[in-house]
Amino acid sequence: MTEVERVMTLDHPLRDVVGFLADFSNAELWDPGTITCDRIGTGGLSVGAEWHNVSEFYRLARFDADHLTFVGRNKTATSTDDMRLEERDGRTRLTYQARVQFNGLARLATPLLKREFDRLGDEVLERLPQAVDRHLLVPFSGGGHPQ
Repeated sequence: MTEVERVMTLDHPLRDVVGFLADFSNAELWDPGTITCDRIGTGGLSVGAEWHNVSEFYRLARFDADHLTFVGRNKTATSTDDMRLEERDGRTRLTYQARVQFNGLARLATPLLKREFDRLGDEVLERLPQAVDRHLLVPFSGGGHPQ
């Protein structure tokens, strides 16, 4: 298994950030590995909602006010994006953890892909706060900088 974790502080309230992230269609804006991501089905977001992400299905496996988990599966791997959120003075601290468990012969490539997976984690760290800012369009007035 390959794993990466990044922590960031977003200049928006937790409720707004969770709303943005819970709609995995927005992954197009922040996930460097996503080209297209379309919701399957209709209705409100809840556990079990699914998205088609290029060649994978993503399912919302956990949807709490402070914790989101998406799971994607294909023949080669199972991907899990886990997001733990904490509100701090009107801002949101997000701990993003991505794990990939390769299946079959693809498991042999796990050690070789670690560096690439770390690079993708760094891209998420850069792109996700920008995507949230653009989507929520709420300027932060509390001073200071994201951490």
